[in-house]
Parts: sequence; structure tokens; C-alpha cells
Amino acid sequence: MQADRRPPLAQVAVVAIGRNEGERLRACLRSVVDTAALVVYVDSGSTDDSVAMARGLGAEVLTLDLSVPFTAARARNTGWRHVRQRAPEVTLVQFVDGDCAVVDGWLQRAADFLVSHPDAAAVCGRRRERHPERSIYNQLCDMEWDAPVGETRACGGDVMMRVAAIEAVGGYRDSLIAGEEPELCVRLRAAGWRVWRLADEMTAHDAAMTRISQWWKRSMRAGFTFAEGAHLHGAPPERHRVRESRRAWIWGLGIPLVAILAALVVGPWALLLLALYPLQVLRLYFSFGGAPRLRAWRALFMVLGKFAEACGQLKFLALRLSGAQARLIEYK
Repeated sequence: MQADRRPPLAQVAVVAIGRNEGERLRACLRSVVDTAALVVYVDSGSTDDSVAMARGLGAEVLTLDLSVPFTAARARNTGWRHVRQRAPEVTLVQFVDGDCAVVDGWLQRAADFLVSHPDAAAVCGRRRERHPERSIYNQLCDMEWDAPVGETRACGGDVMMRVAAIEAVGGYRDSLIAGEEPELCVRLRAAGWRVWRLADEMTAHDAAMTRISQWWKRSMRAGFTFAEGAHLHGAPPERHRVRESRRAWIWGLGIPLVAILAALVVGPWALLLLALYPLQVLRLYFSFGGAPRLRAWRALFMVLGKFAEACGQLKFLALRLSGAQARLIEYK
């Protein structure tokens, strides 16, 4: 036994979820198995050696029923409910995606924060992209996660939560194919809980995005999430995802349609309306901080992303009208 091995945090369990994450899962589990009192890995139909690897590293492994559509929400619910039954003395659960490794010291800092803030249901920190230099798409992810610290309205997939708070609101919504964390936070805040983001480093993520098709699918999934969020909680006072949905409709579909219809009715000069797009890129460029090159890429892809988000909105609308069940939109 190593002399400097730290004792596990008796009140903290970790729930990791994933499918076919390979070495990313190994790094994820190794980052927590020596610190958390209990580590649970929930597998969503992996065809690689994820299950055997997780067991070999000391995690308790749960596999989801293949007959029910996979969602991250369903996997997280399966995980924390297993913790509740298996270790009722655990009061805090760190959720982490299988493509992320938890930064050393984060579990202790997050647990200390929740213990000292009894009205806080959840706390997250800074998620960083492990290899931002490998593609502009990875870099965009890293910039996306650089969110303001302090009390916040939502968290991401990597977060430490109070078990009592999750249980009080019924957990994640199983049917959501994405955006399950902000939706849960809506219900937590409605129940009187608070959500916080700290400046501390929390996880290192491996997006592994090297193709524009991957970025497009990820952006389309965001649009789907905005539409579903607005459908569920778009009424006042929450207005959840209403602004994001409106922007996707306007910039991704409304302006092009108006320009084309106007050109057919009044003449081709109406296509000048499309000049709004380069103007929007310029506006965003000057509103961002950082290196000029990254500002330019961020502004460009933020505008282009509205077309993908509009596709996601249309996909949600089509599913609502047909009554079909949503399936995962995966980008890797």
C-alpha cells in the first residue's frame, strides 16, 4: 500500500457514464477510484472492452437495458439510484462523462463547498478541453466552457450534486436526448435550491472532434435541446431556452426564407438582406475577447451554427408532430 494514498471521501460517490470510450474511460476512472468512497460506471451498450476495463479498475458496473433507448439522463439516474441503495451514507454524487478525467483535488473542493452551502444542490467547476490544439472544433468547445463563475442557472454533465436534492425533484428526465442538466436545474431552482460554478479546475475533456460533420451534429443537437427545453419550461417566469430557440429560428431559417421570398416578389436586390450574416460575424468578433484568430473562428462558427440549430429545431418539431421517439444525436 502506498504511504501517501489519501483516504476516500466517505460522503462522495462518483457516477461515470459512457459508451465505447476506450482509453478515455480508463483515464476517467483512474482519476477517481482512489478518492471517492464508491465509483459506479453505467455503460450504454459498449462494444469495446469498457465494461471489463471498468471492473478491472475497481468500479461497480451497471449496464443499461438494450430494449430501452439510451440517454445520458437515463444512465445518470441509474447510477445515482444505485448509489442511494448501495451506500445510503453517501450524500454527494459527482457525475462525470466517460470522456473526462476529474482534476486532482476537485472532489474535495466541491464537497467542501456543498457542505458549507446547505442550500446548494449542485456545484461545477471549469471543464477544459484536453487537446484544443488538435482542431478548431476542440478549441470552440474549450471556449464554450469558459463560463462566468458564481451562482448560475445551469450546469453541464460534469457536476457534483447533493443526493437529497436530486431525489427531491425526481432526478433527471430520462427521455431527454440532451440538455438534461439545465432542465434538471430548472426544477431544482423551482424547489428552492441553488446552483454554483466555481473557478476551480474540474475536469479534462476529450471532444475528439476533427471534422466539420461532427461539429454540425453537435450544433444540431443543441438546437434540438433548445426546442425541447422551451417546450417543457418556456412559459414565464422561467422562459427556459426561449431566447436560444428564437435566435435559431430567426438566423437559421427566418432570414434566408424572407430574403428568398422577397427576391421572388420584389427583385433580386432583396438578397442584400443576407448581408446581415457577415455583419453579425463582425459584431460578434468585436464583442469577444482573446486572440484575434480565435475571436474570428468563434464568431464565424457561432453564426454558422444557427443553421445547424435550426435543423435541430425542425427535427424536434417533426418528432412532436409524428409522435415518434427521439433518438440520440451523436457526434463521435
